[in-house]
Amino acid sequence: MLIRRIFSALSVPSVAKRAFLLSFASIPLIYILAMPNNNQKSDDQWREKLTPDQFYVTRQKGTEPAFTGEYWDHHEAGMYRCVCCGAELFPSETKFDSGCGWPSFYAAANDENVDTQTDTSHGMIRDEITCSQCGAHLGHVFPDGPRPTGLRYCVNSASLKFEPKPGK
Repeated sequence: MLIRRIFSALSVPSVAKRAFLLSFASIPLIYILAMPNNNQKSDDQWREKLTPDQFYVTRQKGTEPAFTGEYWDHHEAGMYRCVCCGAELFPSETKFDSGCGWPSFYAAANDENVDTQTDTSHGMIRDEITCSQCGAHLGHVFPDGPRPTGLRYCVNSASLKFEPKPGK
């Protein structure tokens, strides 16, 4: 109603009015289509799919204790995928021993699969990393990694599922 009043007052041609209203009405559709749909599960559905540790880490932004995760000292060739949706996250070629007790990588498999948000929990300011496909909490990224990126993606093992390289 407000938009109609504005257009009437401005004496905008009816073709322009229709074009504007049509483009304005399509915004929710574009937003819905652009959003990944793997995150549309309820907590109960995630609990059915994940172990309690995986649920705590990925859906409740928890952290597993250092030096306890399945992959902190894992050196097999392959791809580390999201335990929730299977998205490719980190190739084993980018894994390195940072001494922190969690799997560490200097680069993601694909920048489009790992999102970064500011995390101010626990009285710190850090960059949280999440799976862009399903929103799973993965860990944090720090600017103290090795070359060539200088980044250290510090990832919870509970957020990962390892896929060995074929033929290995």
